[in-house]
Amino acid sequence: MNILIEDAEKLEYFTSSNQWTKTASEGKVFKSTADALAVAKQQAVGKFNIVAFWALNNQFINMNKGSGKGLPEVVVV
Repeated sequence: MNILIEDAEKLEYFTSSNQWTKTASEGKVFKSTADALAVAKQQAVGKFNIVAFWALNNQFINMNKGSGKGLPEVVVV
């Protein structure tokens, strides 16, 4: 089982290189839900899920949810 951060709106996963990917197996694996939650709250993302992911059978279980810092506002001049 891998613990991942999922962008709840885009269904993308946070990677070790601080990017987002559609491929769950490329997501950064966290040691605990608490570790993932702490990192997720600091990301420029709206709603997120902390998920348990089993690559063998492509199964997900939602373990927690929350909101990040949100996307930075874009000022149009």
